[in-house]
Amino acid sequence: MASYFIEPRKRANGGISYRCSVRVKKDRRIIHQESKTFRNDKMANAWGTKRVAYINEFGIPGESSARVITIGELIDLYIAEPRIWDGTGRTKRYVIQLLRDCDISMVRTDALSAQHLITHCKNRGEAGAKPTTVYHDISYLRAVMKLGGPVFGVKCNVDVIAEAMPVLVKMRLVGRSQRRTRRPTQLELDKLREGLAKRQSHRAAHIPFVDILDFSILTCMRIGEVCALRWDDLDKERRLITVRNRKDPRKKEGNHMFVPLLGGSMAIIEKQPVKGDLIFPVCPRSVSAGFQRVRNELGIKDLRYHDLRREGATRLFEMGYHIEEVIQVTGHRNFNMLWNVYQQINPGSLRDLAKE
Repeated sequence: MASYFIEPRKRANGGISYRCSVRVKKDRRIIHQESKTFRNDKMANAWGTKRVAYINEFGIPGESSARVITIGELIDLYIAEPRIWDGTGRTKRYVIQLLRDCDISMVRTDALSAQHLITHCKNRGEAGAKPTTVYHDISYLRAVMKLGGPVFGVKCNVDVIAEAMPVLVKMRLVGRSQRRTRRPTQLELDKLREGLAKRQSHRAAHIPFVDILDFSILTCMRIGEVCALRWDDLDKERRLITVRNRKDPRKKEGNHMFVPLLGGSMAIIEKQPVKGDLIFPVCPRSVSAGFQRVRNELGIKDLRYHDLRREGATRLFEMGYHIEEVIQVTGHRNFNMLWNVYQQINPGSLRDLAKE
């Protein structure tokens, strides 16, 4: 028999919404669940009553046509679908392929339970994976199973993952990564420039490491964005450049942005020889690898190339730019993400601004 329950949820604007969840259990196991969010509890009650009556009379929607396979077989289907797999990022690909080789891949898609998830997380932890790493396992498994029904016609008990997540967190089997606050010191940056200059002076070297390092800080761009900049997208008169397909959680393809070239970033571009379409015609991985080797040789600890993006944004705040202005440079869509950077500003810098 189907049943439903309603839970109030606090929205970002401070208001309250109501999520109605309809469940069907068999042998104490949830075999179907669906939910919908409403503005008030009356609408949620009306929808829940209607869905329960429908399921009790006509059965679970799509139950007769859905097939059951193992999670491993579902992953194979996911990987074989180019419209999905071709747009999957490197980290997500790695995790999904790893899941294919884990014991959880032998579980049926309709039989996945909290116990299966707990066992998987324990096994991964015992193998040396940290809770933040295991969190990606569960997150990407959910992404695969959410597409099981609509794309592949596979019956998946995906809702159990959301239900099990609080338990996994409480047991410290999974956990979110801590926000990084690492900023390079001026001494570290001077050493890095010196080491990178030495590296790029080799006869066979072709990467302008120092220019790219400084440009990354001044523009707050990711290294992949820097290495994809095109001469055709440069507007010298207005000191703007188009950053194509900028990273966005909802949209990446076609997400182009005009970015102002602040400080000495324009001068760095003008120093580069024109050798094709790209301003910095180098592989971003090669830049990161060279940075890491020099950093390790210098004994600089816990500094990543991506930290330069945060350093650049923090400097803009320290110079007095408002968050609405900084977001035009960094490309953040979420003000809260940028606010976390703002909180890392040196208090002394704020004091100096107040004196102006």
